[in-house]
Amino acid sequence: MADVRRGLPRSWPLLLVCAAVLPGVVLVLVGRSLDEPAVQAWRTVCLAVTVQALPFLLLGTALSGAINAFVPASVFNRLLPKRAVFAVPVAGAAGVVLPGCECASVPVANSLIGRGVPPAAAFAFLLSAPAVNPVVLTATAIAFPGSPEMVLARLVASLITAAVMGWLWLWRGREEWLKPAVRHTGHRPGESRWTEFRRGFQHDFLHAGGFLVVGAMAAATFNVAVPRSVVDTFSDSVWLSVLFLAVLAIVLAVCSEADAFVAASLSGFSPTARLTFMVVGPMVDLKLIALQAGTFGRAFAVRFSSATAVVAVVCSVIVGGVLL
Repeated sequence: MADVRRGLPRSWPLLLVCAAVLPGVVLVLVGRSLDEPAVQAWRTVCLAVTVQALPFLLLGTALSGAINAFVPASVFNRLLPKRAVFAVPVAGAAGVVLPGCECASVPVANSLIGRGVPPAAAFAFLLSAPAVNPVVLTATAIAFPGSPEMVLARLVASLITAAVMGWLWLWRGREEWLKPAVRHTGHRPGESRWTEFRRGFQHDFLHAGGFLVVGAMAAATFNVAVPRSVVDTFSDSVWLSVLFLAVLAIVLAVCSEADAFVAASLSGFSPTARLTFMVVGPMVDLKLIALQAGTFGRAFAVRFSSATAVVAVVCSVIVGGVLL
């Protein structure tokens, strides 16, 4: 019987470079053939989202491969409480100390599940890491100078949302909704750990990179298609402004390290609405939904993203009403 385990092709570095560069090159060539301003704007936004997220996707897939190859499963068993209901808030709080964005969190969460971490805890980490890590909180403080309450509100609302979603998965989640990508997890005796690291890194990056580009294209389409007058109409209503910025965060797909500056520029909206933008965006956006669908399956992505968006909006409104 032939060995079903396939090693890395000799051209794997070239494949990684092509996955990173080829989509952008194609978009540039297409954009040059069409000189309409709308097409140029679409090309700019699409490339900006892709280029902005790509370094963090590389970071996440590298971290995922390192966890898979070098970190024993016993480490997670020691760090997390035995009961999943207590492991959820601990995993959510772990996001405070690990820099990364939403693109990085998906492959890391997938690797954690493969190493025996309860899915509820992995999902709490998936949501909290891009929203409350030190880089994001520092960027928020810089974007809102003299407003430490905005940083605190973002931290609290994001942590509560992550914990609630983890507990909600424990309560209502079903295994048939979750279909992780089929891959070996953990170290195989007798094999090089560096080889296993390269295999995991290659698989996750090539798999997630395509979905990242699809999400970036969808975000660019919204940016070009929605007129400015529509934005101005929603800013005049307190409740509609919250819902509008929540939807805007989903479709703009701004990286969490940069979304605070976008929120700060939306001066016509209320502080609670801008908080909602910063809480919803790192947890639910088009490129993240695409990454989740590619990694865990469409059934999971649709249900989990919809529930996360609702919980994030509710938590943002409550926390914003108290702190802002």
